[in-house]
Amino acid sequence: MTEEQKKKIAELKKEKDAVILAHYYVDGEIQAIADYVGDSYYLAEIATKLSESTIIFCGVSFMGESAKILNPEKKVVMADQYADCPMAHMVDLDNIKKVREQYPDVAVVCYVNSTAEIKTASDVCVTSSNALKIVKKLDNQDIYFIPDENLGRYIAKQLPQKHFIFNDGFCHVHKSIHQEELQKAKEAHPEALVLAHPECTEEILELADFIGSTSQIIDYATASTHSAFLICTEMGIFYELMQKNPDKKFYSVGHRQFCPNMKRIKPEGVIQALETLTPEVVLDEEIRKKEPICL
Repeated sequence: MTEEQKKKIAELKKEKDAVILAHYYVDGEIQAIADYVGDSYYLAEIATKLSESTIIFCGVSFMGESAKILNPEKKVVMADQYADCPMAHMVDLDNIKKVREQYPDVAVVCYVNSTAEIKTASDVCVTSSNALKIVKKLDNQDIYFIPDENLGRYIAKQLPQKHFIFNDGFCHVHKSIHQEELQKAKEAHPEALVLAHPECTEEILELADFIGSTSQIIDYATASTHSAFLICTEMGIFYELMQKNPDKKFYSVGHRQFCPNMKRIKPEGVIQALETLTPEVVLDEEIRKKEPICL
């Protein structure tokens, strides 16, 4: 990013009374100019505490929707209108209807990585940070976890007293991290601890020294006395890891740890969003009122 672009963004933010939120998976140059950087949980939480009238969201569409639901009076603008999350579309209303018919007492637990429409048809919304805590508190014996099967199985393993129904959904980035690649990486860096996101497959989680959300991975690596880590999540996290831990070593597992949708966010898109205040996130009022957001 050029100095001219940085200056332009700063001027436009002041002019438009805007704040920039960015997810850890966007490029480091975007994280560097954001006012707040975090994972889905943090960004959803911070969105409720902002005084600015406009939110520029550097992330994928479901994140902008969540920010709008929590801040209906604010203007929420996406930095790229085509940045989307494939996992968010891996479950539909028919799936939910069928499961409800088969299990009348089921709680439909919706991961935040989903569309607003799907969240409306769910009973509770969770993030990777709080999913275990929230599901554990539910009285329901039957849990339909959507849309991510891997996160659902990770939670289910810790709550054997409950019956989980899984959905055939996944994050392509985390699913692309394979056991064979991780084994080779461990052999290349035997001193490194393995830190994994729960969206990874069970075979990866079984080899992990720590499992947590994006922010939990960053916190763990920062607090750890170890100096080397193998990171099993999207590579955008490396920017914050190295900012907080310049003397530590971080290694990827494979070349596929890359989300093309997150990487769509560019300085030019941020500037255009600030100049035009488009594309704005607009939600049907009924959807906004019904969507379950749990923080």
